[in-house]
Amino acid sequence: MTHQVHSFEPPERFVAGTVGEPGDRTFFLQARGGGRVVSVALEKVQVSLLAEKLEELLVEANKRFGVSLPDAPVAAPHDNEPLDTPVDEEFRVGTLGLAFDVDTSTVVIEAIEAGEAEVEIELGEDEPAVTDDDDDDDDEPDDDLDRLRVRLTPEATRAFIDRARRVVAAGRPPCPLCGQPLDPAGHLCPRHNGYHR
Repeated sequence: MTHQVHSFEPPERFVAGTVGEPGDRTFFLQARGGGRVVSVALEKVQVSLLAEKLEELLVEANKRFGVSLPDAPVAAPHDNEPLDTPVDEEFRVGTLGLAFDVDTSTVVIEAIEAGEAEVEIELGEDEPAVTDDDDDDDDEPDDDLDRLRVRLTPEATRAFIDRARRVVAAGRPPCPLCGQPLDPAGHLCPRHNGYHR
């Protein structure tokens, strides 16, 4: 079976968004460009970690390569538009990869499909640990998995981080006692010995 690499270098729009009501939301990364729209599903925690790691990557690129960091887009209007419809899931993300291309001063984000091969690698006891140096030499396990690859400027990366954080925060409010999400009907709070809060 052949794999697909959905490449947007650069995209017209690259955002994190959701479909559904708080508590029952499905998270997506969506790239648009060249008359194509590609949406891939992922978990809320993956969106949150992606935003966090992108922020760290920009700071590291500034320290190591002197890349100027854009300010948070305060004056510019935020992208609050919904995801482009129809939202057709191409695949579910298993692995996210980040890199900074020094030659073009761009951030490269790669979302790789979750697959059985990935699970086998993680569970295999005889497999040697793969380091960053080994990735170029032995990329076989992921060769048959679909990918979404996006190349962003630091400014576009900052805008993505801002929206991703707002999307994650727009869910159910946390319980002030235990921090778990509150449903409209309340929840069983462990801090109240299981009584409804």
